[in-house]
Amino acid sequence: MTSIKPWQGKPGLDPPKGEDFWVFGYGSLIWRPGFPHVEVRAGLLRGYHRRFCLYSHLYRGTPECPGLVLGLARGGSCRGLIFRVPASEGEAVMAYLYEREMVMGTYHPRWLTVDAEVGRVAAAGFVVDTTHPQYAGKLSERETARLVLQGHGKGGSCVEYLRNTVHHLEALDMHDRALHSLLRTVEAEQQAEGAGAQ
Repeated sequence: MTSIKPWQGKPGLDPPKGEDFWVFGYGSLIWRPGFPHVEVRAGLLRGYHRRFCLYSHLYRGTPECPGLVLGLARGGSCRGLIFRVPASEGEAVMAYLYEREMVMGTYHPRWLTVDAEVGRVAAAGFVVDTTHPQYAGKLSERETARLVLQGHGKGGSCVEYLRNTVHHLEALDMHDRALHSLLRTVEAEQQAEGAGAQ
């Protein structure tokens, strides 16, 4: 009996048979990919930007006290990393990505066109589903900071998630002004809370 793969029968991603493929990382995949790969390159995705726009009820929050996680939202561009997955690991990696990214069904799996040193490539990625109940829309920085500060789930705190993403992007010379500004706001709020508790 043939087992059904999580992406079969659904629009989205099908690993190319017998070929290596790329995966685009723009958030936690940059600093914790968690899957086997044989090459990593910087990449530029046009038409989408990185934004805290999804309420997190599991990894970085709970339904009662949601946090926020990043999504690829339409407009602008996004710099990140592309990871080349060997053909021999294709199905296992795709299953891992679906288990990790699609647990709450908040994304649309897509093949995205990414510009890199190796040329223009098709890379597997996950675009935010704006019709999902956990889609937060475009929040103000103040509201985003509030949700980041309160969010804590099975994957840790939202603050840790934000800080790790910003620091790794900076190390890669991929400056994201919006995220950097958000981190400054969050850290200022933490310092103010600390001072108030003394």
